Amino acid sequence: MGSLPNLPGVYRFRDERGRVLYVGRATALRSRVGSYWTNLKGRRHLSRMVPQIVQVEAVVCDSVHEAAWLERNLLERAKPRWNRVRGGLEVPIYLRIDRKGGVPRLVVDYGPFGADRPDDVFGPYLGGTQARLALAGLGRVLPLGYTDERLTGAARDMARIRGVDATDRDAFLATTIAALRREPDAVEAVREQLIQHRDRASAGLAFEFAEKIQQEIEAIDWLVAEQKATVITDPDSDVYGWADDLLVRFEIRGGRLSTWTQRTCRQANAKRFLEQTPDGWRPFADRSAELASRLRDAHERSVHSG
Repeated sequence: MGSLPNLPGVYRFRDERGRVLYVGRATALRSRVGSYWTNLKGRRHLSRMVPQIVQVEAVVCDSVHEAAWLERNLLERAKPRWNRVRGGLEVPIYLRIDRKGGVPRLVVDYGPFGADRPDDVFGPYLGGTQARLALAGLGRVLPLGYTDERLTGAARDMARIRGVDATDRDAFLATTIAALRREPDAVEAVREQLIQHRDRASAGLAFEFAEKIQQEIEAIDWLVAEQKATVITDPDSDVYGWADDLLVRFEIRGGRLSTWTQRTCRQANAKRFLEQTPDGWRPFADRSAELASRLRDAHERSVHSG
């Protein structure tokens, strides 16, 4: 498996007839794919599949979150024999700015259509747990709820202790939105404050609380990681990459990258396809084609040596 990088991505196995046996995702492709021949652990039901694998194909993704979405989209389109579930187990989630009631607040939603303003919807994200942890982390350092002038009792006392009032509202909201838009300075500011909260909790021997904050940090990292496989605003397009007479094609429909094919194609014939690829997708497409070429060459060498 030396041709595979230890990077996030999606892989699939084919049999001698070229049929797809299985599609999976990985945090580290080389380690994950190699594990099918060394230690299946909780995947023993796949032990009968492994002898049928004759070819490995893979795509490197820009984040584990992107790999999760790509795997889900591929499996919703077609479920190979050895995959147990069509689609995925994680639930698609959105975060939304709710501006009703006078004080904006960040809420979890199950669709992109509940906002008064289109720019107030963020996502989709995979995994309700991750989304709720990220929401908790953002609320910990950007407590919009404490900027309400109508607070009473314990909530008002807590706002006073934390030094928060209505004058902080616009700044908290702007940073929340900027972080969810993946603006680096805002993301770093949120992470730094959460790290300080975590370290203070740990120094005070509140280890369970420190662990919860660490989970919030990781959830925010998950949400703000680059993710192109499912983006509700993306137009329909075809993405092509070419390397060494191998053309790789990805189809994007309805904001979802859900088709991945590859075939032999001469460079002269590939040119008209490559011209269709949107500029923002070119690095992904070129990288995918180069990896596909390496894996094809590795497969051919193994066939000839066998």
